[in-house]
Amino acid sequence: MRGPTHGKIPAMDIARALFQVVIDLISLLFLLMCSRGKLAAETLFLRKQLAMYKERSIKPGRIDSATKLTLIGLSRFFNWKGALVVVQPKTLIRWHREGFRMFWRWKSRMGRPRIPEDLRSLIRQMARENPLWGEERIANELSVKLGIRVSPRTVRKYMPKEPSHGPRGDQRWATFLRNHAGAILACDFFVVVTVTFRILYVFVLLEHGSRRIIHVGVTAHPTAEWTLQQLRQTIPSDHKYRFLIHDRGRVYSRELDHSVENLGLRVLKTPYRSPQANSICERTIGTIRRECLDHMIPFTENHLRVILEEWVSYYNQKRPHSSLGPGVPEPTSCAPRSMQEKRHLLDEDKKVASRPVLNGLHHDYQLVPLAA
Repeated sequence: MRGPTHGKIPAMDIARALFQVVIDLISLLFLLMCSRGKLAAETLFLRKQLAMYKERSIKPGRIDSATKLTLIGLSRFFNWKGALVVVQPKTLIRWHREGFRMFWRWKSRMGRPRIPEDLRSLIRQMARENPLWGEERIANELSVKLGIRVSPRTVRKYMPKEPSHGPRGDQRWATFLRNHAGAILACDFFVVVTVTFRILYVFVLLEHGSRRIIHVGVTAHPTAEWTLQQLRQTIPSDHKYRFLIHDRGRVYSRELDHSVENLGLRVLKTPYRSPQANSICERTIGTIRRECLDHMIPFTENHLRVILEEWVSYYNQKRPHSSLGPGVPEPTSCAPRSMQEKRHLLDEDKKVASRPVLNGLHHDYQLVPLAA
């Protein structure tokens, strides 16, 4: 057996080299047929991977975000699977999906367009001047008085951040009250303490259908005779009402109920310890307390009458009520207004005028023409 021949190339190596040369020539012919753009993209793709190697047999460093974006972008121009060596193909696909998620998150970050700056300033002004108002009340004021359609959620977004006042605690309506609201009157008493700790009683008579306060009376000694006199002075002879709701207090005597029936009204007494049965009147009294008397101290009985007179006028003619759509119990020429053609813009020839109520406890907003 002869030993290996020194200085001679084995035939197998020559065949393997010739085969590789043929493969390279075929690859060259294929590349010559490709466009210059694809060749440039593939060259840059390979260079970006080669740049991560410091020298031969050294593993590449950690791929940064810029290199990931470049590889993803270049892979769009040619068949990249054969040219990718630093990572697996599924890794490049994962980079592409992550980039698309980031792009979509950036594109969707704005949400709805913001309302105009002047309307944002007006919402902040209303919230600042009326600490007792919430977002729904401001939205109703804008809708009924100024004709600007803004949802309560949008108003809440631009109101000054303050601690929440808790849930409203609305009560459900009874079926009878819904079906006969236009023919029902409700009355009740509540107590007010003056600056000298004198106890005064306020009598409230309310119309269910329109939420209008028909009468408010003040006395230091409530009696059945005084209450009947208030009802006779307030309810006209040609009225359209059929029912009067009141509780079972001592002031509502049998003689009073009999005299009320002579006025053409049927008396409906609420059950014991059930203020929700007269919920509309109870809520109106709560509104008077929260938005008026809790922030003012009457000096005398006449002073309390003056306060309630101004408040009732504002309540009936200026204050929007959610239960009315929103609307105003006694609409005047300024309310309700038709909606603006442009949802968030005022007329160019008008401006918003603010009038204080009860020396600034509340404010009334109306559209007035601009001065010439």
